Amino acid sequence: MKNLFNKKILPSCGYCHMGKKCLDKNTILCVKNGVVDSSYYCKKFRYDPLKRVPKICNYSNNFKKDDFKI
Repeated sequence: MKNLFNKKILPSCGYCHMGKKCLDKNTILCVKNGVVDSSYYCKKFRYDPLKRVPKICNYSNNFKKDDFKI
């Protein structure tokens, strides 16, 4: 599957097709390997772009009236 976020994505069970997040959010229930850490990956890794959470951008709210003038 094509990588939508970055072409050089590091594999991780946190966003693998075969993994499901546990309630503690640090472990993954893998179909192939059972309970593993979210940073673990194996040779059966298949990227699932819907499981990837993008980073939140922090914008400043300190705007002045002059910032919006042309």
